[in-house]
Amino acid sequence: MQRRTLLAGAGASVLSPLSLALSGLPGAARAAAWPERPIRVVQGFAPGGNADTIARLVSGEMARGLGQTLVVEAVAGAGGTLASAAVARAPADGYTLLLATGGHAVTGALYDKLAYQPVASFQMVSTITYFPFLLLAGPDARWRHLTDMLAAARAKPESVAYGSAGVGSTHHLAGELLARLAGVKLMHVPYKGDAAALTALLGGEVPFIVVPVTAALPHLKTGKVRALAVTGAQRWAGMPELPTVAEQGVPGYDVRSWAGWMLPAGTPAPIVERLQQETQRALQQPTVRERLEAMGGEVRASTPQEMTALVGAEVQKWTQLVAEARISRL
Repeated sequence: MQRRTLLAGAGASVLSPLSLALSGLPGAARAAAWPERPIRVVQGFAPGGNADTIARLVSGEMARGLGQTLVVEAVAGAGGTLASAAVARAPADGYTLLLATGGHAVTGALYDKLAYQPVASFQMVSTITYFPFLLLAGPDARWRHLTDMLAAARAKPESVAYGSAGVGSTHHLAGELLARLAGVKLMHVPYKGDAAALTALLGGEVPFIVVPVTAALPHLKTGKVRALAVTGAQRWAGMPELPTVAEQGVPGYDVRSWAGWMLPAGTPAPIVERLQQETQRALQQPTVRERLEAMGGEVRASTPQEMTALVGAEVQKWTQLVAEARISRL
């Protein structure tokens, strides 16, 4: 009896932290066996776009470690809110994963009646990449630098227009934040997506637009458009000669979008931990990193807690801007 007691005690002493965590959770057996079937990966934008590409690239590598297929599905529309709503109401069992972008925080600030809370309805897993925007001037623009454009806007308020991918997009609010911090009035002209905004820029409809790096690069190579500034806090490695907005007389300006994984709130901690570890592993693979960096991104994983803090701060930032700039809520 004493020997059996000692053996039982020894067995208990070598339980893994994961096993100990599972022992105290409802549905521990299900979490221990996870994943037993393919995982649905939801993203809220058109197939073939940035979000879709990131979701497929990273989940494809994660599937190797998880031993299950990750099936990417586009639930496009309403600025990504349809996808977020679908994941928020899904079972919290680890089989529905959201590829969220910076637009998730923007819609949280702009939309009055969402079917979810942008932070509380989700369990954050990890960020994947951060990427800035470019302020891109058209072929007829007379400015060589952002400072020239801001001087023109100060001299004649609302005489300078900028295009974006649509009302309520991160691009739109990036322009509003620029106007607010620089003390100028700009006229916003919304288009239906980056392609339409670029067409308008090339056609002379607007003198500059806010656009992601990936959409701008093909046009920069032709020499028909000119980058005035990068919107992040640091210069973009792909164009190290291009100054930031902050470096050109607008201190404190920093607008970057991001992409990261979210789960429905209440997903068991061991599943969250496993997905975070697989994300880190995937982002360490040279082929994955190189492709994300080629898209203009800064590859960076995070802890769930760090991502929760990021999303909360972003929602607060954009909510304050919407109120101060008196932007109509949707």
